[in-house]
Amino acid sequence: MDLFDSELRVIDAAGALARRLGADASHTVAAAAMDTSGRIHTGVNVHHFTGGPCAELVAIGTAAAAGSGPLVTIAAVGDHDRGLLAPCGRCRQVILDLHPDALVALPDKATGEPTIAPIPALLPHSYRHPDAAPLRLLRFNARCAEAVAAGTKTLTVRWNESHSTGEALAYFEDTELDPLPVEVISVTVKRVAELSPGDLEVNGTDGVDRYIANLRGHYPAMPTDAEVEIVRFRLKQKSRS
Repeated sequence: MDLFDSELRVIDAAGALARRLGADASHTVAAAAMDTSGRIHTGVNVHHFTGGPCAELVAIGTAAAAGSGPLVTIAAVGDHDRGLLAPCGRCRQVILDLHPDALVALPDKATGEPTIAPIPALLPHSYRHPDAAPLRLLRFNARCAEAVAAGTKTLTVRWNESHSTGEALAYFEDTELDPLPVEVISVTVKRVAELSPGDLEVNGTDGVDRYIANLRGHYPAMPTDAEVEIVRFRLKQKSRS
């Protein structure tokens, strides 16, 4: 999978910090996290026999201290040229609860090359902390920005992302565009083969076929019998001061 330049910058930031480690056994992993404004926040692990925090958790705390809001990409790199590391189970749960729409960088199992995955895909059949109420993100390609801003795009189909109704931010990937406040008004789960013109707001079977072809292009790993989410949303009007 090709990564956005912004995602590569997060990996590079974690790697640069990891290369400065190695002299202290208490700090052996570096992490970086990007927020919706493009700022990158970093941290290192604190190894201790009582169970010190992983680098990802330190970076999340650093981002929170800077008032980051939702995080969009997270990466961790080991010292002594160990390369990109997948998050441990505890980090996966924390990221899922606090930043459920973050993409996590990890090495591809087959090639070892950097790849990216939504955090729900790394923790299937997961537990959700009942008190967690993070601001959600709806991620869009930059080419959708004009239509979302104009209020003409109000539907999107997602796989493996686990959305819910309520307030969210429309975030445009790999751009400097500001996120837009939106409200998710419904999330309907259906199998790909069951999608209808009405579900997708397109004309006829040909329109459904084209939509599904584009969807498979966006999610190349999506199985043929996948369940997807039909997410309907509306642009929130900014309140006047």
